[in-house]
Amino acid sequence: MATFAKPPCDEASILAQPCAEPSAANGGWVLATTILGSSMAFIDGTVVNVALPALQSALGATLSQVQWVVEAYALFLAALLLIGGSLGDLYGRRKIFVAGVALFCAASAWCGLAVNIRQLILARALQGVGGAMLVPGSLALISSNFPQERRGRAIGTWSGFTSITAAIGPVLGGWFIEHGSWRWAFFINVPLGLIVAAFALWKIPESKGANLRTRPDWIGGLLAALAFGGIVFALIQSVPVAGAMSAVALLGMAYWEAHAPTPMVPLQVFRSRDFTGANLVTLFLYSALGGVLFFLPLDLIQVQGYSPTQAGAALLPFILLMFLLSRWSGGLLDRYGAKAPLVVGPLIAAVGFALLGRPGVGGAYWNTFLPGLLVLGLGMAVSVAPLTTTVMNSVDETHAGVASGINNAISRIAALLAVAVFGVVLNAVFQTALNRHLDRLPPAVRADVESQRSKLAAIQTNDAATRRAVEESFVEGYRLVLWMAAGLAALSSVSAAALLASGLGRSSTSRTAPKPRPARNRR
Repeated sequence: MATFAKPPCDEASILAQPCAEPSAANGGWVLATTILGSSMAFIDGTVVNVALPALQSALGATLSQVQWVVEAYALFLAALLLIGGSLGDLYGRRKIFVAGVALFCAASAWCGLAVNIRQLILARALQGVGGAMLVPGSLALISSNFPQERRGRAIGTWSGFTSITAAIGPVLGGWFIEHGSWRWAFFINVPLGLIVAAFALWKIPESKGANLRTRPDWIGGLLAALAFGGIVFALIQSVPVAGAMSAVALLGMAYWEAHAPTPMVPLQVFRSRDFTGANLVTLFLYSALGGVLFFLPLDLIQVQGYSPTQAGAALLPFILLMFLLSRWSGGLLDRYGAKAPLVVGPLIAAVGFALLGRPGVGGAYWNTFLPGLLVLGLGMAVSVAPLTTTVMNSVDETHAGVASGINNAISRIAALLAVAVFGVVLNAVFQTALNRHLDRLPPAVRADVESQRSKLAAIQTNDAATRRAVEESFVEGYRLVLWMAAGLAALSSVSAAALLASGLGRSSTSRTAPKPRPARNRR
C-alpha cells in the first residue's frame, strides 16, 4: 500500500482467529518470523515511495507509469488479500505464508533487475500477489500459535516491532538509494525473505482452518481485480470505456458475493450500520492519507531538493507519533467510546493535510512540513485504535475475522483509488499552470519542456526560470490535492458522526481482545 502507516485492523485480524495449536516452546520464533515477514511488506511500501523519484529519472518514466509502479502492487494485494487468508486455512497457514514469501522475494528480485518501466510494473503486480499470501499469513500464524491469554502480549510485541520497521524503512531506503541505486529498495527483500522462510520451515508448526470445506472465492477475487483495476486504468490512462467495464465488473461482483456458496465478502455484515459506518470512515480517511503520501516524496525530492535520505527522515515524526500515542489512543476508548475519537481524529487529520498545503518552493523543514506531519500523525493516532474496535464490535463473533479482513482490504483499495484520482487532478492543474509560465519563456526552451510534459516535476532543464516554473506548477497542483485530502478527512468525520452509535467501544481498548456484539442489536 502506498502509505507510511499500517492499515487498520491488523491486530483485530489476529484477535478474531482461533488458536489451533498453542506453541509454548517456539513462541519467540513465531513472533520473530511474523515480525520479519510483516516488515517485508511494510518496508516495501515505505521504501518504494521514497524510491519513486530516482527510478522515474533512471527509467525516463512519465507520471502515469510511476503511478502504475505503486498501483499494480496495490491492486493485486487488495483484490486477493481475503483469498490469501482462505488459502492458508485450506492448505496450511505456514505453507501459504512461505509460498507468499518466496513469490514476494522472486518478484522483488525481478523489480531490481527490471530494464524498463514496463518490466518493473509487471514485477510489482507479481509482488502484490505474493503480498496477498504473505500479509494475512503472518497474522494467521500468530493467531494459530498463541492462546487467548498470551495473545495480547504477542500482539503488542508484533505491533511495536513492525511499527519500528515502518519508521526505519524510509530512512534506510533513502540511504540505499542515495549511496547506491533505487534497485536496492527491492533487492533488500531477498536476504530478508530467505531468513523468514528458513525460520518458518524450521520453527513454526503447520496448522489449518477448522472448516476445510470452505473454498477460496476465486471468482470474487477476479471480479474485484477487474472492477478496481478498470477504474484505475480509466483514470490514469484516460480510457472511459475501461470505467464502464469496471462498473459492470463491480455489479457482477456484488451479485456473485450475494449468491456465492463461500463468498469472499459476505454482504450480510454490511447490515450492521456501525460496520458500514466504520468502512466509510476507513474509505475516506485512508484515501486522503494514501493519495497524499504517494505525492509527498515527489514534492520533497523533485521540488524541494531533499535527498532520498532526508525525504525518508522527514516522514519520521508522522510515523513515530502514531506509534508513541497508540497506548494513549486506546485510553480514549475507555473514557469516551469509539465514536467521539472517530469524529475528532479525522478532523485533526484534515487540519494536518491543510497545513501540508502551506509550503511553497523552499523554506526550512521545521516551519514548512513538520507542523503538518505532526498534526496529521496526531489525527491518525486518535483514529486508528477506535476504528479497529468499532469493526470488531459491530458484527457477531463468527464474522469478526472476515470483517477485519474486509476493513483492511478497504483501506488498501482506498489508497489505490486515491493515487489514480489525485494523479488526474494534479496533472490537470500542473499542465494549466505550466502553460501560463511557458508563455514567458523563449521558444527553444518551450519546445524542450513540451517534450517532457508527462514527467511533471521530473522535467529536466538547465534553465533556472524554467526549473522554477516547473516547481511552482507542481506545487500548485499538489496544494489542490491536499485540500481534496482535507475534504475527504472531513467526510470521514461526518460519516462517523452520522452512522456510528454513541458509546460504541466504551470500556474496551485496542490492546485487548474486544468481545464482538451481535450485529442484529446494532441495525
